[in-house]
Amino acid sequence: MKVRVLGCSGGIGARARTTSFLVDDDILLDAGTGVEDLTVDQLAAIDHVFLTHSHLDHIAALPLLVDSVGAMRQQPLVVHALPETIEALKAHIFNWVIWPDFTEIPHYDRPWMKFEPLSIGSVVEVNGRWVRALAASHTVPALAYHLYNQEAALVFSGDTGPNDEFWRQVNGVPNLKYLIIETAFTNREQDLAMTAKHLFPIQLSQELAKLQREPEILITHLKPSDAATIAREIEAWAGRFSPRILARGDELEL
Repeated sequence: MKVRVLGCSGGIGARARTTSFLVDDDILLDAGTGVEDLTVDQLAAIDHVFLTHSHLDHIAALPLLVDSVGAMRQQPLVVHALPETIEALKAHIFNWVIWPDFTEIPHYDRPWMKFEPLSIGSVVEVNGRWVRALAASHTVPALAYHLYNQEAALVFSGDTGPNDEFWRQVNGVPNLKYLIIETAFTNREQDLAMTAKHLFPIQLSQELAKLQREPEILITHLKPSDAATIAREIEAWAGRFSPRILARGDELEL
């Protein structure tokens, strides 16, 4: 199983792309602006999208993805998310005002897209790969994800502030090879980070102290305007860990 980083930035500009990870050819974890770099055939090969939450940087490409390749597909694209996330998408995106409702196009019994609700602990199998929904703590209802096969596992925190339940679940993951965790703000912006329920480097170090596994730590969601400062501060506060800042185009193998 291969995971390709399509986007891992907390914003746009200078070729930055927002959060999206392509698993093999057919699964997306989040659907940020990184999806736009795929070819039409690559877009059409995606069968499942797992969303962490409803914020724009994590769902921006989804409406255009469905519109671009829906007619090429034999089956609807399946979007997995919390019920609250699904309701937000229906109310604010696929509402016939911002964008058409592709759960009704071209016909309600032959849609280009369908929603599948998740709850914490839900597990979805996709051809010998499993995706489990984990707890996250954000300003809107949100999930993290545990992605695994028979050989190894990856956990993606999504957007989350401090969350003991998340770490309890992570510490129970066998064969954890990678932990992808966000750090969006600098230490000087810690008040904003706490309000927005994102991590900053000092807080990242406090959260990583709860980790009882030894995965490779990969950092995502840095704000582009402060990325260099955040990276320096993470290095200074990393403790026993040596986190690596993810980059667009990176590939992980499980």
